[in-house]
Amino acid sequence: MTTVAHCTVQSPVGSLLLAATDQGLVRVAFEMEGFDVVLAELAARVGNSVAADDPMLAAAAAQLDEYFAGTRNGFDLPLDHALSSGFRLQVQQALPGIEYGTTLTYKELAELVGRPTAVRAVGTACSTNPLPVVLPCHRVLRRDGSLGGYLGGLDAKRALLELEGALG
Repeated sequence: MTTVAHCTVQSPVGSLLLAATDQGLVRVAFEMEGFDVVLAELAARVGNSVAADDPMLAAAAAQLDEYFAGTRNGFDLPLDHALSSGFRLQVQQALPGIEYGTTLTYKELAELVGRPTAVRAVGTACSTNPLPVVLPCHRVLRRDGSLGGYLGGLDAKRALLELEGALG
């Protein structure tokens, strides 16, 4: 089995769990998800989990710090997409194309990935994004401009969009 290194970091949106394999960052989780639950899911789906000093985790933590400090607009990290596949993965891989400080609607994202009628499926792909913040699903809004949902809660989504200057 694969070894999954993990650590927690503090951020303006609360504690975040970072998990990585030797392929790359595999999971970013908000505290409200329950870190023990997330680690159990990773053990079942990816591999055994250990708390460890890991260069990938150090790089991810540093880039998150820069992002929250307002000095980084995107992430340059190897990613392990073991937790996503098919259309969900296609949508999640399109998320970094939404520029910092901007938003798209779920419909616009569906059009961007070539499936204009798959609005609900796009919403599901965003809600199951295993790498929130790094893959910026927080930049996707409802057609009426309201926030919609977010894995880390609406306060976290609002805070991320405010950090990026994406909310009027």
